[in-house]
Amino acid sequence: MLQVQRASERYRGGDPAAGIDTRHAFSFAGFYDPGNLRFGPLTACNEERLAPGAGFGPHPHRDLEIVTWVIEGELTHEAADGRRTILEPGDVQRLTAGSGTRHAERNTGRTPLRFVQMWLVPGVPGGEPEYEVVRGIADGTPYALPRTEAVLHVRRLRAGGRTALPPAPLVYLHVVRGTVRLVAEQLTAGDAARLTAVPEGEVTAVAGPAEVLVWELSDAPGPER
Repeated sequence: MLQVQRASERYRGGDPAAGIDTRHAFSFAGFYDPGNLRFGPLTACNEERLAPGAGFGPHPHRDLEIVTWVIEGELTHEAADGRRTILEPGDVQRLTAGSGTRHAERNTGRTPLRFVQMWLVPGVPGGEPEYEVVRGIADGTPYALPRTEAVLHVRRLRAGGRTALPPAPLVYLHVVRGTVRLVAEQLTAGDAARLTAVPEGEVTAVAGPAEVLVWELSDAPGPER
């Protein structure tokens, strides 16, 4: 089964007056949709756009695996212990909230910032918080989450290039940039696709370079949030 969500169908959130433009793929905050709570362990896929100086002050999380991918600009992340990290395009950041932690995220640069942030529910709740950054992740290198049956694949394609989807019970694909073809659907930046029972399949870049994030997911229900 293939379900496509266009960029224009995302829930619009954020705080425009504060320079924050957020686009939610799942039920989130004031946008409650009981039929769109999660896809396997994936419970949020937010496109964030922050103007210079804008951001999210210290706020709490628990029992989440938070994975961030910067598209344009630089993201300054401040952990609970005050440690600051600057994330650039090509870096993967993982924050395991565990039994509870706090963090802040801001655009401290001079240019607009755009990033994708994805939340996944861990297979087992609790535990100590963890933080990791992988710099300049290579094309096709799988990144497995330690507490969730989920693997992130970053795929960069030239025009006409193809890449196979991972065989998995569930696959979630988010188009970062460019235009791709998946089965009979053409997807552009901001579009997403949810596939169930994927034995095989491929993505093709239609015109120009393309970049997609592909989640290989378990269909295990896991704990409810």
